[in-house]
Amino acid sequence: MITRQRLATGVCTLLAALTAGIAYPAGAVADETAEQTAPKVNLVLDVSGSMRATDIDGKSRMAAAKQAFNEVLDATPEEVQLGIRTLGANYPGDNQKTGCKDTAQLYPVGPLDRTEAKTAVATLVPTGWTPIGPALLKAAEDLDGGDGSKRIVLISDGEDTCAPLDPCEVAREIAAKGIGLTIDTLGLVPNTKMREQLSCIAEATGGTYTSVEHTDELTDKVNQLVDRAAEPVVVPRAVEGAEACAQAPTLESGLFTDREEFTQHRWYRVDVKPGQELRASVSVAADREVTPDYGVLLRAVTKSGREIVRGEAAGTGRTDVISTGLRYPKAESDDEEAAAETVCLQVANSFSPASGVKTTPGLPLELTVDVVDAPDQASDVASFGLGRGWWLLGALVLTGFLAGVLWGWISRLRVAVWRTN
Repeated sequence: MITRQRLATGVCTLLAALTAGIAYPAGAVADETAEQTAPKVNLVLDVSGSMRATDIDGKSRMAAAKQAFNEVLDATPEEVQLGIRTLGANYPGDNQKTGCKDTAQLYPVGPLDRTEAKTAVATLVPTGWTPIGPALLKAAEDLDGGDGSKRIVLISDGEDTCAPLDPCEVAREIAAKGIGLTIDTLGLVPNTKMREQLSCIAEATGGTYTSVEHTDELTDKVNQLVDRAAEPVVVPRAVEGAEACAQAPTLESGLFTDREEFTQHRWYRVDVKPGQELRASVSVAADREVTPDYGVLLRAVTKSGREIVRGEAAGTGRTDVISTGLRYPKAESDDEEAAAETVCLQVANSFSPASGVKTTPGLPLELTVDVVDAPDQASDVASFGLGRGWWLLGALVLTGFLAGVLWGWISRLRVAVWRTN
């Protein structure tokens, strides 16, 4: 649906683009735009000593990873800016403090020189520790800048060896920054503990975990994730809700992310003009272990606190995400200069953390707001939930009535004829 607001935005964007074309050389503008919107992928490879094990198709894990990387580099789309970071590649000693700093940028995130990247990968030799947490922090920094999609693909054959820096908590901190970064994880010949850790890392940012035991599986999955980064996506904007409506940020139509503490209330504001309809939905993800039985509430209230409409949903521990939504049509006004109404949106949850689970950062929250032209009430029988299908119901009722009358006449005629005979 194209609203007047979106049409105006599009016109303004076009005028801005034409103005920029006059002020700057066309090539420079195109290059700058491409740089800002280009999707970025950072491949993070475990090069710890355990990668020497020869249990993937008769070759070492390191050899399998190198083969997969070479094939992935050949297939990487031109528009993707790709980088490679290592963990455990340089320090062979026994000092944990030093080993847990062993992460390095093997190939910087940017336009891909396939030959140079392959040469860098060929030099890798399994060496040291497994500092997954520190590597993820640095990998996120590598992807800084630009407004295109950002993705980290972590490939490891073991759990982190640098406690107490929990890589799952690191992933949650990265997600809490609201930079739209997704972490996908791949486990080589996984065990239970590693599977749990890599799954937790992926789930914290909305990514995926995949178990890999063959070279072709590794190649196919990494290729799929790199290609996915190049697909056009709607990147949510980070927003920070307030504890009360009066201090809440005002949102326009769009997709937003936030964090909400357990049992916390978050407030946002939306301006709705007469003749418009507010459509809002919220999803809250349980990115850590929670107790069963929980719910999410989304309310629209006036600035004075009067509830307009609400949406709510409940769960019993069988799903990781719970969602609800609402609609509020603002009636037309005879006053053409009537001011917009400020609607306060409240998001609340009844999640409770399981025993021993950290409560910070808050749970991931995704809020969708859409302000559109309200539907034509004359043709939308909302009270029956029929929408524009009212005419079909009317036709069926009329057809049934006429059929009943006709059948009655025919029956009476048959009885009259029978009596005459």
